[in-house]
Amino acid sequence: MQEPVIPAAGAPFSTFLYVLIPLLPFLGFLINGLLNRRLSGTVAGAISSLAVLGSFLISATLFWEFLHPSAQWIAPGATAHQAYTVTLFDWISVGSMQIPFSYQIDQLSLIMLLLVTGVGFLIHVYSIGYMHHDENVGKFFSFLNLFVFSMLVLVLGSNFVILFIGWEGVGLCSYLLIGFWNKNTAYNNAAKKAFIINRVGDLGFLLGIFLIYLTFNSVQYAEVFQKASTLQIGTGVVTAITLLLFVGATGKSAQLPLYTWLPDAMAGPTPVSALIHAATMVTAGIYMILRANVLFTLAPDTLEVIAIIGAATALFAATIGLAQNDIKKVLAYSTVSQLGYMFLALGVMGYSTSLFHVLTHAFFKALMFLGAGSVIHAMSNEQDMRRMGGLRKSLPITFITFLVGCLAIAGIPPFSGFFSKDEILLHAFEHSKVLYAVGLFTAFLTAFYMFRLLFLTFFGEFRGTEEQKHHLHESPASMTLPLIVLAVLAAVGGFMNAPFFLGEENAYLSNFLAPLFTYSKQLNPAAFGLHADHATELMLIGLSVGAGLLGIAVAYVQYVSRGVRPTEDGESRGFLENLIYHKYYIDELYNALFVRPIMWLSRGLFRYVENGIIDPIVNGFGRLTMGGGQLLRYVQTGSVETYLILMVVGIVLVMALNFVKF
Repeated sequence: MQEPVIPAAGAPFSTFLYVLIPLLPFLGFLINGLLNRRLSGTVAGAISSLAVLGSFLISATLFWEFLHPSAQWIAPGATAHQAYTVTLFDWISVGSMQIPFSYQIDQLSLIMLLLVTGVGFLIHVYSIGYMHHDENVGKFFSFLNLFVFSMLVLVLGSNFVILFIGWEGVGLCSYLLIGFWNKNTAYNNAAKKAFIINRVGDLGFLLGIFLIYLTFNSVQYAEVFQKASTLQIGTGVVTAITLLLFVGATGKSAQLPLYTWLPDAMAGPTPVSALIHAATMVTAGIYMILRANVLFTLAPDTLEVIAIIGAATALFAATIGLAQNDIKKVLAYSTVSQLGYMFLALGVMGYSTSLFHVLTHAFFKALMFLGAGSVIHAMSNEQDMRRMGGLRKSLPITFITFLVGCLAIAGIPPFSGFFSKDEILLHAFEHSKVLYAVGLFTAFLTAFYMFRLLFLTFFGEFRGTEEQKHHLHESPASMTLPLIVLAVLAAVGGFMNAPFFLGEENAYLSNFLAPLFTYSKQLNPAAFGLHADHATELMLIGLSVGAGLLGIAVAYVQYVSRGVRPTEDGESRGFLENLIYHKYYIDELYNALFVRPIMWLSRGLFRYVENGIIDPIVNGFGRLTMGGGQLLRYVQTGSVETYLILMVVGIVLVMALNFVKF
């Protein structure tokens, strides 16, 4: 089979146009970073938003040209919808290692470009209204632009090294944005936690890249995947590679056991939460596995691990979301749970389905985070749902759009989450009935805790202070317009891929993505030929929708009909509620197993090795040098007679040495 990526000569536009996609956000970062104190918040926000909008328009142009290519740029032997590479320059050339700095334009990179720049633009516009009172708004927008730049490099790269550069870039930006309000120590600790935990995963990813090069003598996607397609399924070295890559994905996409940084990332401003949790950083792990799908197809054992960890993460995070009272924390654990769904889809080889859920999740989760930001803005920065209630009257646009997001994530038709979640459950059912049961029960929990959030926030009587009640108002247009756009996408976005309702030939997303999985389909055609009969599919749809409706009904009875309110911090809780409320004490466990021993070791090394051994040695050399200098100072007397005597002594010594030599 011929490699399906044509060279740069087949690119339809000038190389400069491709450079502009990440360059525009980077220029926004530089302008706002250098002129931070001179630009008003509105101007800084406009510069950043226009930079991302420019990238979105270029990406949309490339997407349109990819769908409807002009005849003059189609290379000989190539066809429409053909992937191609654009080389910017030769980057690393060491012996046989040749790594160009180049972009790969294909179905996956184009969809991710539209997602990152489209949702990113809406979040930038929203931030103009949300952050306008902040004293460092210019710095905030510069960091947002740098984040988008890093994510664009990640999805555009044509090899694993460029992917890793963008991968590390979004990790750095997450640290800067989570700890943006750095005068708060807790926020700084959350930023450090995110940075350090991601480094754990990144080490596995880096080792995976090293092993890829040692195995295939290349890191270029096209070469690696073409060589991998000739191997046998179950090859040990490929299993090792994929397990290492999955460790990296586990950290970046917040799966068990490296998920704990994501809920703490709520320390950043709400637009940061939307950017990190919806369309960018947390989807990087899914993107990487989709990009390397042929390697994972060759490693069924790794796929099984991915499916199990994905299902476990989905269920585990959903249970924690049941008892959280911080509106952003509920959404954070919801994100972890939905990411688990995506990994479940990857593990059962529902590759296009996983990306489908990435897209729908980006719509409804960005919507709900921005909706939560609108609530927090109206509540004078209050995030505790126990202090809210009845807000639908004061925030009608926020309420309606938030309701759309909740219906989408609960999997209620015809909203987008119904289609993508139903496909995941279908693939899980075909693979393992146990994994399907876990996914279905998680769907019930998801509907329950999301509508618990909705009812506690927008229904009942207002439970805040009189000052907060007086301050209640709908957010400005710069915040509500992105909510409306995202609500529309969350409502209708599922129809981009609904094979049961539209017919297989109209499953637009799956058909568009099919060329990405050509090698995988050749290696394991049976996995791509599984199709449930209509009766089974109807049954699964009924169970999925029934689970969602049951979760909504239970939440309504509990929090609207019966008016139950969450337990206050000073009140006693039952054992199970207390366990869930404290998130199973996982953070405390990690502190006991890792943080405290490392801190104890660090303090011991500092006290006994640094201060007891290294410092005395270094200081001894310093004192010796200082002492020698002090002695030599006595030679510099300023007396001519002394200098003459020393000169004579020196001459005598030189002559004596020469006589001794002879």
